[in-house]
Amino acid sequence: MRENMKGSKTLYVSDLDGTLLRHDQTVSPFTAETINTLTARGMLFSYATARSLVTAKTVTKGLNTHFPLIIYNGAFVRDNVTEEILLANYFDASVYAVLDELFKANIYPIVYANVDGREHFSFIYEKCTLGLKGFADTRVNDPRTREVYTTEELTRGDLFYITCIGDPQKLAPFYEKYRETYHVVYSKDIYSGEQWLEIMPKTASKANAVRELKEKLKCEKLVVFGDGKNDLDMFHAADEAYAVQNADKELKAAATAVIGGNNEDGVAKWLLEHAVF
Repeated sequence: MRENMKGSKTLYVSDLDGTLLRHDQTVSPFTAETINTLTARGMLFSYATARSLVTAKTVTKGLNTHFPLIIYNGAFVRDNVTEEILLANYFDASVYAVLDELFKANIYPIVYANVDGREHFSFIYEKCTLGLKGFADTRVNDPRTREVYTTEELTRGDLFYITCIGDPQKLAPFYEKYRETYHVVYSKDIYSGEQWLEIMPKTASKANAVRELKEKLKCEKLVVFGDGKNDLDMFHAADEAYAVQNADKELKAAATAVIGGNNEDGVAKWLLEHAVF
């Protein structure tokens, strides 16, 4: 039974991949129906993902959430209806030294930036690793796709996200070097098994974004769900944090409790039983 606490509003925020989404990158009909029913009755629900708004909307088709959404691991908060940017984190000029070091190591990442007022992800295809090429190949119809041919073009615009996919031996030293200066995520992709290194501005995090969203929606309590190490900061920012059964061991150790897995509608079943609104 859900008991409405007087004067208290709770915000529920879920990670997508490996948490709300099944292994086939879809939302199950049960999860979609459950969340749509509960939000229609007043539950405040959002999601926080490493995905962009474009790909997040694609994989969450069927969800009717109309609250602001946290994307790019917290680099942006955007309105899901108007797509207005509500919170943005961009790199300062120090990022160009990082990119120069990557280039010297023969690492040519995908660079996300606003270029001439439009959001793009740019890459030099011929210099990409097989993992990066595979990623780019799945985005050929994405309007943000921007293939370039020089490092000058690659680093143009207002930069906010850098993605490297490749050899762990080449990427790990950069994780160690920059983990204190920037918000850096070093993890294996749950679908391809490829090693990813993602670099964001220090202020860009799921934790900061959920705090901002909690304040914007005037909520007193924050409950979150996740599966990976990139959810750790969000877990530490929450009043309650639940790891799905398939989650990383480190995340489970930081969780309030472990719930059902992503293929078993773990988040939706928990919300159906416990959500307060």
